[in-house]
Formats: sequence, structure tokens, C-alpha cells
Amino acid sequence: MSTAYTIATVPVEGGGRIGVSPLPGRVGGLLADIAVIARWNPEIVVSMTVAEEMDRYGAGDLGLALADASIDWFHLPISDYGGPSGAAEKAWPPLSARLHGILDKGGGVLLHCHGGRGRSGMIALRLLVERGEPMDEALTRLRAVRPGAVEAPAQFAWAARGAAED
Repeated sequence: MSTAYTIATVPVEGGGRIGVSPLPGRVGGLLADIAVIARWNPEIVVSMTVAEEMDRYGAGDLGLALADASIDWFHLPISDYGGPSGAAEKAWPPLSARLHGILDKGGGVLLHCHGGRGRSGMIALRLLVERGEPMDEALTRLRAVRPGAVEAPAQFAWAARGAAED
């Protein structure tokens, strides 16, 4: 594993950007990783990790640490290798609208899960598809900057539903 916290960036039409990364605190320590995030300058960070994962890697206070850096945070807990269900599924439509609003203004949206591939890749792919990008093209662009993004059939299926719901 790399010792530097990295953010894979997918540009979107209009100047916005989607970042995909591993759990802050898992690579270089929470504060060091927050410093990298602050330099990337997202308007919001969305966490797909469940609370136990965050606590295990010292990121239980991620929301507070991001607030101290004047970065918005949203917790959308999703089980590893799965798609949103229950409360996370209900939270998606208003969160999606908010994220698209940020992207439409040319802002940055940073998505993370444990390893920065499955769940965060799924959300990135869904956003790209919701923005009208064909699924295959969006996945190719995403995987060009984050190899292995979107890992499980449930994740592909949920992301693909973004095209059907337009």
C-alpha cells in the first residue's frame, strides 16, 4: 500500500471534479490525510464507510476534523461490496441533487470508502451516469484514474439505475 494519501480525480463537464479516495486516517494518519484533502479543496466529503470501519482506523471524528478545515461532510454508510439500502437509499436523492449542484458550479466532491474503489467508485459512477454519461464511457474514465473502481455486481446495478431514473 502507498504511504501517501492519494485522491483519484475525474473531471466533469463544466469544471467540476469528483475525487475518489480511501478512508482518511487509514494511510497517513487522520490529520495528515485531512491536510491532503484540504489541498484538493472539496466542497464536501461523502463517507460510505460504516461507523465501525471509521472507528477502527481512527476516523471516528472525521466529520469534526473536516469541519475544522471548513469542509462539509455527509455520512452515507453502505456495507462493503453492497449498494445503498434503507436509510442510505432514502438519503440518496437529496444528496445527489446537492452533489450535482456543487459539480454544476465547478466545485469538488470527494467520495471515500475503506479502500477507495468499491463503494466510492459506485457513487462516482452513479453521479457520472446521472449527468448523462453512458455507463461504459463513465466506467472507463473512472477506472483510468482509479483502477478497480466499482467492485461488485450490486454496485454496478445500483450505479446503472442512475441512467434509468433520469
